[in-house]
Amino acid sequence: MSYGHILCLTSNFPRWPGDSTTPFVLHLAQDLQQIGWQVTVLAPHAPGAKRHETLAGVEVRRFRYLWPESWQTVCYQGGALINLRRHRVNYAKLPALLFGEWLTTRRWLATRKFDLLHSHWLLPQGFIGALAARSLGIPHLCTVHGGDVFGLQGGLMRRCKAFAIRHTEAITVNSSATRQAVARLCPEYSALHTIPMGVATVDNSPQHHRQANRIRRRFKRRSEPLLLFVGRLVEEKGVADLLDALVLLREWHYDMTLLVIGEGQDRPSLERQAHAQGLGGQVVFSGWLAAADIPHYLTAADLVVAPSRTAPGGWVEAQGLSIIEAMMAGRPVVATRSGGIIDSIEHEVSGLLVPERAPEQLAAAIGRLIDDPILAQMLGKRAQQTAQAKFSRASSAAQFSRLFADLLNTRSRSRGRQCPGR
Repeated sequence: MSYGHILCLTSNFPRWPGDSTTPFVLHLAQDLQQIGWQVTVLAPHAPGAKRHETLAGVEVRRFRYLWPESWQTVCYQGGALINLRRHRVNYAKLPALLFGEWLTTRRWLATRKFDLLHSHWLLPQGFIGALAARSLGIPHLCTVHGGDVFGLQGGLMRRCKAFAIRHTEAITVNSSATRQAVARLCPEYSALHTIPMGVATVDNSPQHHRQANRIRRRFKRRSEPLLLFVGRLVEEKGVADLLDALVLLREWHYDMTLLVIGEGQDRPSLERQAHAQGLGGQVVFSGWLAAADIPHYLTAADLVVAPSRTAPGGWVEAQGLSIIEAMMAGRPVVATRSGGIIDSIEHEVSGLLVPERAPEQLAAAIGRLIDDPILAQMLGKRAQQTAQAKFSRASSAAQFSRLFADLLNTRSRSRGRQCPGR
């Protein structure tokens, strides 16, 4: 039985099976379908991707916005904000992306029976969705993930974001930091709901642990601790601070291996930094790994480090899904006291928090967990309990399902019909 048909509008979605693009929008779509909703995803096309496919059980449609397809470089590969910053020519492509997204969204909402539009990110999807859904009388919900509200702070961008908020039936945010940023944009808006994005529980099968053991044997040089970083290799993720912390730890006579999982525009400079600091034998840059493999690496690690910092443009870590994945795996986490990280990690209870851009304090926290394995084990256990209680995929999907049902019931109440998704 279907509760209703949702059109999910997003600019960041796996382009093919095993893609490095973070799959949390796909996971939410899968989980909503498990509950009983029908979900169709509409996303920009990318070179090498299919225009229409069923990906992991979810119908996906991708719209072309430039020809030849090799010119479609605004989205993916780290996200639109990163691509705009990396290659200024992408700004010239924005009008084509915006028009293509508006035209396709408007046409799909007008010609197919969708009950609700769910936009991910305020810009451009929230703005485009507000224009398209409002004219057709279709309920519209927008999920704000953080970068969309912390970045793009120019006057015109702020007005577009405020317009999207005011003309959307409901807004969801992933953390208290994101909620505060939305409230600053539009203080009078009241239909604001905090629903963190969820992560999968960790497979505890023998095969999973065999994979984790193989990873330990591959990356550990001796019996030293294995540290793990997972994320984009861009300035705001703070990997430069982590490398500086490793230099201090070496001076304090600690031995360890750091595995850096991820890709990004700063990888070459970070590799040069590690080499210049004499860390070549202690730091391994793996590049992107398939999302399905990340849990094996988390289980293999002794501790996970997330040294995020506020970017010059105002970006902060809105939620930190990789941190919550580490917590779900029962790993002790050392992270910065930044953005929405404080919603998931309670200092000295479910992890350790340090100030941003403070390599010495970061090194001290790492050294403390190496010296005190009992504390590390306790923090990992409590982190896992917190993640299972507050940040599971099932919990997130159930909250979205209830909100969708509320929006549809509000529209249908005059006809005396109750949506079963409630």
